[in-house]
Amino acid sequence: MSQRRPLPYRYTSPDEDSGRWRGFSFRHGDIVISTRSKSGTTWVQMICALLVFQTPELPAPLPRLSPWLDWLIVPRDEVHAQLAAQEHRRFIKSHTPLDGIPADPGVTSIVTGRHPLDMAVSLYHHGANLDRARLRALTGRSDPAPPSPERPPLHEWLCAWIDADPDPREALDSLPGVLWHLSDAWNRRRTQDVLLVHYDDLGRDLGAEMRRIAGRLGITVPDETWPELVDAATFARMRARAERTAPDPSGILKSPAAFFRRGSSGAGAEVLTPRELEHYGERAAEMAPAELLAWLHGGSGSSGAAAAGTGTRGNAGR
Repeated sequence: MSQRRPLPYRYTSPDEDSGRWRGFSFRHGDIVISTRSKSGTTWVQMICALLVFQTPELPAPLPRLSPWLDWLIVPRDEVHAQLAAQEHRRFIKSHTPLDGIPADPGVTSIVTGRHPLDMAVSLYHHGANLDRARLRALTGRSDPAPPSPERPPLHEWLCAWIDADPDPREALDSLPGVLWHLSDAWNRRRTQDVLLVHYDDLGRDLGAEMRRIAGRLGITVPDETWPELVDAATFARMRARAERTAPDPSGILKSPAAFFRRGSSGAGAEVLTPRELEHYGERAAEMAPAELLAWLHGGSGSSGAAAAGTGTRGNAGR
């Protein structure tokens, strides 16, 4: 008698519900982009779009080509129907850790990582760009929002973010939540088709990273096509076309261009003192394996780089 596979963990928040993955019909060759907020989600979606369509002139806005399945803004059945109607190779956005997504042997999961301090600074600024009243209305919360307390300055907020200790599964954008998401992917990278991509590596050598991703996805790109695809995936080009690239199909961003705020690393280190940075390192070491942290804090320049590239190879020619 075969053992029954346990159901994925269900992650919920006011804006997302990973239970929307249950009952979803995967296809062989599907790509799931699993990230924490402000860690390179849109960048990797754009790379996948360019590799799949092999032209900078995408046939539709990026959020339409790569729907965010967990998001409560669009009804679940509508998103499932939208994906079922797609004839191209599908690449689906998610902020759910892999233990919340049904495992399927024909699916490649791309999990992006970014230095947690840089991700947190970006998240802080992103919060000021959200139209929260519209977000509440679109997710069915008709009750008036409670008055928002005045947000502390960035330095104070970041120090509190480092020290906060919530249940990681209940607060995925906290430091424990970020390291929970990435540790789960790290532990699965040898047993599932999981590809780890580092935000800093995209900035250091975008062309090389795009070729690496294409190789793992089994996608062949003609040599003469590469330059225009790499150019279209640059941070500057995505920001210039924010109306088609930013994740804002429902108008919750005050400024789509502001979604692409900086695109470089080091913001966290600029805010904190040396002792505060040391304290962050001590906190992170309590929550994640050293090899993962070496990769997460350094990208391809770290000792974790080789391990980050391992795992079951994508099925070529899918």
